This record gives sequence, structure tokens and C-alpha cells, in this order.
Amino acid sequence: MDDLSSRLSELSRTPVLLVASDFDGTLSPIAAEPSLAKPNREAMVALHALAVMPQTHVAVISGRALRDLASLSGLSEEVHLVGSHGSEFDPGFARSLDPKLVDLRDRIKGELLAVAGAGSGFRVEEKPASVAFHYRLADEHAAERAVHAILAGPAVITGVHIKRGKKVIELSVIPTDKGKALAAIRHRVGATAALFIGDDESDEDAFAILCGPDVGVRVGGGATKALFRVADSTEAARVLATLAELREDWLKGSEAVAIERHALLSDQRTVALVTPDARVVWFCVPRIDSTALFAELLGGSAAGFFAIKAADGSLALRQSYVGNTFQLRTEWPGFVVTDYLDCSNGRPYQRAGRSDLIRVIEGTGRIVIEFAPRPDFGREPTRLRRLDEGLQVEGSLDPIVLRAPGVEWRLVDEGPHQLAIAEHELTDQTVVLELRYGLSTSQELIVPEPRRREQTSRFWNVWADQLRIPPVCSELVRRSALVLKALCYGPTGAIVAAGTTSLPEHIGGIRNWDYRYCWLRDSAMAATALAKLGSTGVGTRLIDWLLGILDRDEAPEWFRPVYTVTGGHLSVEAEIGELPGYRGSRPVRVGNAAAQQLQLDVFGPIMELVALLAENGAALSTEHWRLTEAIVSAVGQRWHEPDHGNWEIRRPRKHHVHSKVMCWVAVDRALRIAQAFTAQQPVEWISLREKIANDVLELGWNRALGAFTATYGDTALDAAALHVGLSGLIPGSDPRFVGTIEAVERTLRRGPTVYRYLYDDGLPGREGGFHLCTSWLIEALVLVGRVGDARDLLDQFAALFGPTGLAPEEYCPRTRQSLGNHPQAYSHIGLINAVLAVARTPSEA
Repeated sequence: MDDLSSRLSELSRTPVLLVASDFDGTLSPIAAEPSLAKPNREAMVALHALAVMPQTHVAVISGRALRDLASLSGLSEEVHLVGSHGSEFDPGFARSLDPKLVDLRDRIKGELLAVAGAGSGFRVEEKPASVAFHYRLADEHAAERAVHAILAGPAVITGVHIKRGKKVIELSVIPTDKGKALAAIRHRVGATAALFIGDDESDEDAFAILCGPDVGVRVGGGATKALFRVADSTEAARVLATLAELREDWLKGSEAVAIERHALLSDQRTVALVTPDARVVWFCVPRIDSTALFAELLGGSAAGFFAIKAADGSLALRQSYVGNTFQLRTEWPGFVVTDYLDCSNGRPYQRAGRSDLIRVIEGTGRIVIEFAPRPDFGREPTRLRRLDEGLQVEGSLDPIVLRAPGVEWRLVDEGPHQLAIAEHELTDQTVVLELRYGLSTSQELIVPEPRRREQTSRFWNVWADQLRIPPVCSELVRRSALVLKALCYGPTGAIVAAGTTSLPEHIGGIRNWDYRYCWLRDSAMAATALAKLGSTGVGTRLIDWLLGILDRDEAPEWFRPVYTVTGGHLSVEAEIGELPGYRGSRPVRVGNAAAQQLQLDVFGPIMELVALLAENGAALSTEHWRLTEAIVSAVGQRWHEPDHGNWEIRRPRKHHVHSKVMCWVAVDRALRIAQAFTAQQPVEWISLREKIANDVLELGWNRALGAFTATYGDTALDAAALHVGLSGLIPGSDPRFVGTIEAVERTLRRGPTVYRYLYDDGLPGREGGFHLCTSWLIEALVLVGRVGDARDLLDQFAALFGPTGLAPEEYCPRTRQSLGNHPQAYSHIGLINAVLAVARTPSEA
């Protein structure tokens, strides 16, 4: 048991844990009459406790029919139940069985009933795809004769599969394998390690697939592939209880800061993320898509950080932005830290500018400063050299200096790196720490820090003051607009999708992507949201950036979905193997393979933006008309092709409904632009728009489901299909749009969030609900007149944003955790659009 205890301790610390078990003989003692089996209470308590823990999944895989298993176990819906030895996942399984297999099952049942009728103590149990012959109550000789008759009779019928158990023989019309069932669940939840406990011969299939950190426990006697054994179901319950306790302790001890609690700094060249206790844990330089100088967010302290804290260990009291800026104020008892990235003197728009991270410490008391730069994600050795008024970072391609006048440093070796530590007594004199990337001097600059702070404040406040903010969720809308502005790359006008890479969409899993690039779709949607609030400058600069790509002879029909912030092509997607990832979520990726995909939906948001700019009086020119003509030409050439879709599924191309709708949007908005430029609408464009619309309505609509689906000829739902109505392709009153809304609500909504889809996308694990999809449902509810429901969902949606008004990409309603890269442009676009939709309703006027 000592070895088992040690393995359970290791297992409890895996990022994503799967706990699976048989039922009879494992969770419940074997009963003479199967219907009288009662589960061990301690085991049920432990399973329930495990099932509700974050990144922990529980499954019961039994030979019983799924209906009986659910009834007898009484387990909550958080537990995955699989019946019929691994073949029955779905309550509707029996109804989907081929009629020929049903006939075969009925034939088997008849022959087994004949065998049972020849003696006593036998019981025949019919299941959806099998028939079980129980002989526990029969005398030994009668049982032996009955089994022999079965093996020589119905068991040899073509298409019949045999499973032996304790005093039971089961004949199935389909292959059954608990190992395959365990593997399927493991893939679905993205488990990094698994425990399986079982007592029967059929459980050996599951034990056989365990490997690496997995643990198998056999209950009772018999030959087994499991590495461990316990005597009975009581001891099995103790194993589960022990694991539950260990798992809970480990999860409580996790030091990872919740994603949404990270605050953002920006100079429109790069961003930094700061924890609620003023610890800089993410900072890429010189550009937002460069390698990281501080990457503790993804690699722990060994990957670099910059911390300021109270020497006595007291905690920070509060954190907030100063007005409508990205100057972040963190307060302790006695002192305050104000952090910002310098935006003075037009820095955000300078092609050859640099980034200065400035930390101003005011107040009294003793503080500790820890400076641990780790260039290139910590992959290069880092040495520090003392200067007269600070430190120089050696080993970096570009000069890096920390100016820290009056601070005395102690250098500590940490393997190939060095850490600088200072204990400092604060007096009335302000301490200013200036981390300069791209400058080799630690001398005081000509423009003093207070002046640069004031200019940075003005940079953000002046821009925010021009916005037309609705009366609903005003502060959150304003902060969302500021986030979109912060994600702009000043020198070119590109807008990145998020500030980070590889924050997981599934904790402990592989759904970790690099979003520090400019997606044509995302950036156009961001600029459109800002234009709706009265800021058209961001949109005009983005279109100028896109025109630069067009000028390089990249015709729109060959536009890539995503580019670097300078308009270049992305490098090959790669992995940073040295980083363990946020809460063990690996791999950490740089680059994005989606750049090689075909995503035809990108045309719609671009034309939507240009049309809105034109309608808002932006100074558009013949260059914009050239772009419009080129995009309509591209749509005409390619709209009928299958593509990878807006969700970038890494599988073969399909005809995505959303992509077709966005092609329709591109032509429809181009016609509005044509009216503004030429006062007439090309007839061939009108014909193309009608042709696309007819195609969507004919092939995208699923009459049986009463909804538009993800792809043509499919039954899977996709929240993006809501755009059939949101785009104006059909009116909001159309029953097909209403039906699609109801289907999305019924199938994809979970409390305050809406999933993109629930079909198998080929990746292990399940991501969280998608904030942008939640906003689409809010807009759709407003469009069909369900304003009260829209407001209720908006309130729930807004509550998911972090304490400084920021949100990542997703939210898991089961674990109540935010997921994905942070802050995510999509989420803030969605918040703005949802609020504007609700604010337009009469009661909010």
C-alpha cells in the first residue's frame, strides 16, 4: 500500500486527472441479485468530490446497461457514465442500433432464455446491444452445463462477441471494450494521467492501455495487468478517498493567479501583464510578438519576473487603473506602486522607438524588489552587471538597462542566470525604477519621469474622451475600448488578437495558441467596434496597413488569415519546450499554423469596416475603392470553395455556413460602399449577393433540427450560425433565425456563457464557453425582441470580467475559471457590441 500511496500522491498532481472505475465489485459489493446492488457510500462521496474539482474528471465504465447504471449509482451529471462494457455512451444508443443488429440481439435472447429454462438459478438480462446470462445463483454443475451450451450455441453465431465476467457471460452484437471507452473519455477530457479501478475480467482491457503516470488497481483476486491490488470494494473506496484528499490539497496549493486577474500595460509597441500584487510576469520586447523578457506567466519564476513587495509579507490591498489610462496603481499599507509603459513624445507611432517599463514607488515602509530578467523565454544565460545607478542585463541582443538610483542590489546566482534582490527603506523620497529596452545608459533622461508620466496619461485620456459611451455598463465599455486601443501596434496600425501566447483553453491540455498577431477578421471587427463608439482613426490606420499588403501584390483571393504586426508572413509554428505552461498546460507555442489556412470569412469584416467608415464620414479614397473591388472579385472567385472556417479547425476543409454568410456580407457591404463612391450599384454584384444567399438558405438550413448548422449537410450546431440573422441575410423575424437562436440556447449555452460548438474538433479536452459567442447570442436576443433575456445574459457576461475590467477568451462554467489568451480582443469587441445592442432598446434610451 505504501507504493500505491506514493503513486497516488504523484497522480494527484497531474494537470488534468481522469478517475475511472467499474461499478459492480468495485464501487459496490457483488450482489446475488444485480438489481439489489448498493454502492459504497465512501466511494460515492469521494467520486463526487473529485468530479467537482477543477481539471478533474470522473467516469464509471460498467457492464450494466446505461439506464440501470444511472439509476443504481445515483451519481451526479458531472460523472461520465458508460454502460454495456464501454459501448453505451448515450441514453439514445439503443434507438440508433441497426435493425439487423436488433434482430440478432433478439435471437440471442431467445436462445439464452431456452438455456435458462432448462435449469434453475439462471437469469437473462437484456441490454441495448447485448444479452447477459447470470448464473451466480445456480449450482456449479448446472452452471457448467449452461455455459458449455452457450459457448457451443449462440456464442458461435456470426457477429456475436463474448465477454466473460464473475458468474456471468455476455453476448454482444457489437464489439465492447472498456479500454477503448477509457481511451475515448481520456481524449475527450484531455487527461494527462488516469486511475482505473476494476475487479472483473472485462476490466483488463482498461488496465492494458494504462501507461506512464497512470495507475491501475485490481479489486480482489485473479490474474491482472494492473500494478496494484486491493482486497475488496471497501479498500477501493479508501483509495478513491485518499486520492480525493490529495487532489484537493494540491489544487488548493496552486499558486497560479487566475487569468482574468492580470492587469495590462501597453505602449502600443508591446504589452506587460501584472498580477494583483504588482508582479510583472509577462513582457515581450521589442515587439508584442517578440520573445519574452519576463515569462513567469508560462514558466514559473525561472522564466523571469519583476516583483515589488512589502518586506513584512503584508498583502496588496487593491489595484486599479488611474483614470482612463494604462497606468496601474497597486496599494499596500504604507506605500503605492504605479506601473506604466512610457507613451510620451509620440513613442507609440515611432518605427524605431523603444519600450520603457516604469515603476514608481511612493510612501513609507520597508520593501523588497526582485529583478529576474530572462531573455528569450529564459533559454539564454542571463548575467547582471552593476552600474552607477542601476543594472545592465548581459546576454541580450539589444541593450537592456534598469535605472534604479538609490537602490542597492545583491546579485544571486540561479543556475545559468542571476537574480537581483534589494531591500529598501522607503522615505518621503519617491523611488523610480526604469527598465529600458533598447538603451544602454542608466543616466537620467532629459525629460523627467513625472513629465513622461503626465504625457502618457494624456495620451490615453485624450483618446478615451472622444468616445461615445452608452449609458449601459459604461465603465466596462470604456475599458474594453481602451483594451482594443492598447492591442494596436502603433507603428503600423495593425491590431493583435490578444496580448499573450499559450494561455490554455483547457487547463493542462494542448489547446494553447499564439495570438500575438494581426488576424484580418479580428482586427477589422475591433476597428468596427471602436468606430461604433466614435473612433474611426483606428479603422483608417488598419485599412492603410491592409492596403500595404495589397500593394505587395497579395491579391485578396490569396490573403492569409493572419499576419505579423508589420504585415509580414508568420514563421513556422514552434514550441518552447523549456516552459511548462500556465498550470502545466503544454506546449507553449510561438507562431500560428492558422496562417496557412483558407478562411473565406475574412472578407466580410473588412468590408463591414470600410462601409461603416464611409457612413461615418471618414476620408476614404480611390485606394479604398480599389480594395473593395479586389475583395468582391476574390469573393466571386472563391466563395463556393470549402474552407477551414473562422474557428480554424485543424481538419480538412468544409463548407462552413459562417464563411458563406461572411462572403455575402462582403458583397452586401461593398454595394453600400459603391453607392457612396459611385452613386450606383454594379448589377453583377447584386447577382452575386443573391446567389450566395440562396446557397446558404438552401444548404445551410437543417429542417430536422430547425436551425442553421456549422457546415453544409451537417447536424452539429455552431454559434457562428447566428450571423445568418445578425448580418441581415435574413430578417430577425424569420422563423429560421428564431429556431437557430433557440437551438444555440438549448445546446450551446451553459449559464453565463455560450460554447462555439460541442462537436469533436480532433483535439483532446474541451475548451470553455466563448465570450464572443455569448455576445452574439445577446445581440440575437435583442434582434428578436427578447430584450429582458438579453439584459439578463449581459449582466451575467459582464460579471465574468476581471477586477480591472479585462477578460480573456473563454470561461468554463463547470470549474468557474477564465481560460485563453489575455486580454482577448474578441471578448472586448463582444462586450461593446452586446452593450450597444441592449442600449438601443427603448427602455434604455
